[in-house]
Formats: sequence, C-alpha cells, structure tokens
Amino acid sequence: QVQPLESGGGLVQPGDSLRLSCVASGGTFSNYAVGWFRQAPDSDREFVAAIPADSGRTYYEDSLKGRFTISRDDAKNTVYLQMNNLKPEDTAVYYCAAGIAVTTIYHGEGFWGQGTQVTVSS
Repeated sequence: QVQPLESGGGLVQPGDSLRLSCVASGGTFSNYAVGWFRQAPDSDREFVAAIPADSGRTYYEDSLKGRFTISRDDAKNTVYLQMNNLKPEDTAVYYCAAGIAVTTIYHGEGFWGQGTQVTVSS
C-alpha cells in the first residue's frame, strides 16, 4: 500500500508557474499509475493528468494540454505536475492519486493524498 503526499502548492499570480510534487509515502510508485486531480470551491473534482507505471503515454484534461505537464522520477519516488501560465480558474485543491492503472484512479479508486492548495490571484 502506498500513501501519496502532495507538496508545492501556494499563492501565485496569473501567468506564473508552479511545480507540484507527489511523493510515495510508505511504499513505492514504481508499479503504480499516478494522476493529479483538482477540486475548486463548490465544484466537483476533475481530472487533470495521469501517467502510467511504465511512463508511457500521458493523459491530460483537454483544456489543460500545453500548460500542464506530468512526469515521474521513480528513483525519487516522485511524480510532478508542472503548471505554466497559471490562471485564476486553476485555483483549487490539487490531489495526487496512485492506482494499478490510469483507469483505476480516473474512476476515483486507488490511494489518494490529502491535497495541496493552489491559489492563483493578483
């Protein structure tokens, strides 16, 4: 069993960049697909990006392609979410999840972190 632990959130201005990190606590991500989700106030949780265990094809919410990049470093047991040109509508709590497959976490299963707050405001 692995417990994702997110970090890297904060308050930034529109147009800034931010990199979120998700570390596997109590285990390793090496055999897991890992994804990022976000939930804004008064909104449902939405998919952001995911990367399979073999670091093959990556998956993104269509509207975020080109601004957000997911990557993994299994030597550091860490998955990253690089977010560029941030907008106020990116403000949300960002969650990391790990599961046996991308479809597993996409449907809300697997192991989930507690989230990290990202606020984009001038």
